[in-house]
Amino acid sequence: MDWHSVASIVLIVAFLVLIILFYLKEHRSSSFDWPRFVARVAVFSAISAVLYVVPLFQINLPIFPSFLALHFDEIPIFVCGFAYGPVPALAVILVKTVIKLPFTSTLCVGELSDLLFSTAFVLPAVLVYQKKRNLKGVAIGFALATIIQVVVAMVMNVYAMLPFYMFVMGFSEEALLSMCQAANPAITSLGWPYAFLAVLPLNLIKDAIVIVVTFIVYRTLHVFLRYQKQA
Repeated sequence: MDWHSVASIVLIVAFLVLIILFYLKEHRSSSFDWPRFVARVAVFSAISAVLYVVPLFQINLPIFPSFLALHFDEIPIFVCGFAYGPVPALAVILVKTVIKLPFTSTLCVGELSDLLFSTAFVLPAVLVYQKKRNLKGVAIGFALATIIQVVVAMVMNVYAMLPFYMFVMGFSEEALLSMCQAANPAITSLGWPYAFLAVLPLNLIKDAIVIVVTFIVYRTLHVFLRYQKQA
C-alpha cells in the first residue's frame, strides 16, 4: 500500500473519531445509547458500501468520460440522516469510504472526492430537515443541497481534484482531455468547459435520481425508523 492510501486512511479514520467524539459530547445524558448508534451506522454503512463498491450498481453513460460514473450510495445516507441526524449520516459517509479504499483504482483520489461531494450534498439537506420536518423542509433541503453539491463538485474538479488526480496518477492533461473528448467533443479543456459539459450534467442526473428514490424510501420507512429512534 502506497503513502497516498495510508495517508487517506489515517485522515478518514481521524475524521470518524472526531465525529464520534462530537456526537458523544452532544449526548451526555444517560439516555444516550452507544450500541444503538453503532448499530445504525453499521447497517446504513453496509448498504451504502454495497451501492458504492459493487460495479453492478454503478452506471457509466456514453455522453460522459469513462472515469465519471453514476452511483447511488447517498440514498441510505440521506435516509439515515433524515431519521437520526447529521452526525450518524457523516459517520456513514466516512465508513463507506473506508470500506471502498482497499478497492480503489485511483490511489484514493476518487474516494476522497466522493467523500467531499457526498458531504456537501447530504449535510445541508439533513440540517434543513432537522429544523423543518415537513415536505417544505424536504424540498428546501434538497434544493439547497443540490446547488451546494453541484457548485462544490464543479469548483473542486477544476481547481483541485483533476490537478491532484493528474499528479497522483501520472496522467497528462492531454490524455485526460482526450478521454473527455471521446465522450463529448465539445469539451475543449479541463477547465470550465469540462465542468459545465461533464461535471454539471452528471451530478444533476445523479442528484435527481438520489432525491426521488430517497423521498420514496424515507416516506415508506420513516414511521418505522422514528419508532426505532424513540424506543
